[in-house]
Amino acid sequence: MLVSRKLVNRCAKMQHACKRNIAAQALKYKGYAVHKPHEKFELWEYEPGPLAPNDIEIKVTHNGLCHTDLHMMDDDWGLTAYPLIPGHEVVGTVTAVGDDVAGIARGSRVGVGWIRDSCRRCKNCLRGNENLCVKGYTGLIVGPNNFGGFQQVMRAPADFAYVLPDSLSSAAAAPLLCAGVTVYAPLRKHLKAPGMQVAVLGVGGLGHLAVQFAAKMGAAVTAVDIDPTKEQEAKKLGAEHFVEFNAAYEQCKGRFDVIINCVAVRINFQGVLGMLAPDGVAVQCGIPGGGAIIDLNLQDVVFGQKSMAGSIVGGRADMAEMLQFCADKGVEPMVQTMKLSQLNEALELLKAGKPRYRIVMETDI
Repeated sequence: MLVSRKLVNRCAKMQHACKRNIAAQALKYKGYAVHKPHEKFELWEYEPGPLAPNDIEIKVTHNGLCHTDLHMMDDDWGLTAYPLIPGHEVVGTVTAVGDDVAGIARGSRVGVGWIRDSCRRCKNCLRGNENLCVKGYTGLIVGPNNFGGFQQVMRAPADFAYVLPDSLSSAAAAPLLCAGVTVYAPLRKHLKAPGMQVAVLGVGGLGHLAVQFAAKMGAAVTAVDIDPTKEQEAKKLGAEHFVEFNAAYEQCKGRFDVIINCVAVRINFQGVLGMLAPDGVAVQCGIPGGGAIIDLNLQDVVFGQKSMAGSIVGGRADMAEMLQFCADKGVEPMVQTMKLSQLNEALELLKAGKPRYRIVMETDI
C-alpha cells in the first residue's frame, strides 16, 4: 500500500508538471524589442517556457527609462544580445511564483533593478555585495533570453525582486531601482560624518536623487550643472549652493569631501580632482559610451591623498535599505509619465536630455 501511494504521488506530480509545461509552451509574452543596433522598437512576441523554480512572474505596470537602455539598445558597451527587450527599473504585481520561491507571494507589488542574479557563494556575495560578484553578476537585460520590463509580463529570480514599501507609488519607485541605488550606495559608504561637503555634478536623472540623498544624510550639498535654470529646483531638493559647471573648477578648488559625478559624457577629470579636499573621493556614476578614459596627474592624487572610485548600482542589502530610506525620509524622483506604446518617442526625449528628470513608462499593451 505504501509503494502504491508513493507511485500515485509521483504520477500526480509528473502529471502536474506535464500540464504546466504544455501550458508554458502555448504561452506567449509580448513586449517592445530591437533586433539590431540603431533600430526603432517594435512589438515582438516570444515563448517564455516553463517558470523556473526560483523565478517569479510579474505583470508589469511601470518602467523607469534610463540612459543604460540607450547604451544597451545600440550595443555601446559590447554587452547586448539581440533580440533585446530592455527595461531594468521595473515595477509590477507578482502573478506566479516558482516552486522554490519563499518570501514573495502572488499579489505582492515588487520592483526589479539592474542585477538579475549572482553566484551567491563568492566572498563579495556573502558580504552583501552581489554587484561585485567575483564570478560576475548577471544583468537583468544582459545575455540571450534575459528580457527586461518593456513588456506585459516578465520573469526574474525572486531573490532580486524587492517588495516595495506601501508609501512609495509605483511611478516613484521605478527610477529608484537603478538611478536611486546607484547614487545612494556610494553616499552611504563615503559620508562618514554630518556636515561633509558634497558636490553633485549633473542635476539630472541620477543627480537630482543624489542631491536629495546627500542632504537627507546630513551633508552640505553643492549642485553643479551647465544649466543655470536648474538652480532653484536643486535648492528645493536640498542643495545649499549651485555653481555652473564651467565656473566650478576654479570656484570650488579644494572644497569637497565627496564628489558624485552623474554626468554621462567626457569632462575634465583633472579639474574634478582639483575640486576635492585632501583625502576626498570622487565617485563616477555616469558611464559615457565608447570606452571613456580618465587621465589624472598622479602627483595630485598622491600628495592630496585623493581617490577616484566607481559605483555600479549596489547589492541586495543596499537596494532594500535605499527603498526604506526613501519611504522614511520622503525621497522621490521627479517624473513625467508616458505610455509604453510611446517608447520610441520617449527615447528621443531622453537622447535630447529633455526629461526633468526621469521618464516612467506605464504599460498599455
